Amino acid sequence: MVVIKWINVLQPTPSVPIWQRNYYEHIIRNQVALHKTREYVQIDPQSWNCDQLHPDSPSKW
Repeated sequence: MVVIKWINVLQPTPSVPIWQRNYYEHIIRNQVALHKTREYVQIDPQSWNCDQLHPDSPSKW
């Protein structure tokens, strides 16, 4: 929260969301994890059209 307040002080943007929803960090600890992460980064954009959060996708909730 402190970082968000600091950013909003530096920029005249009070109460503007800063972080992406549902974001999480992951530490890459070895070569296998690095390989899997690189593979995910390359393949994931291709699946965006099928994602339930895509704006053109009918809601599944």
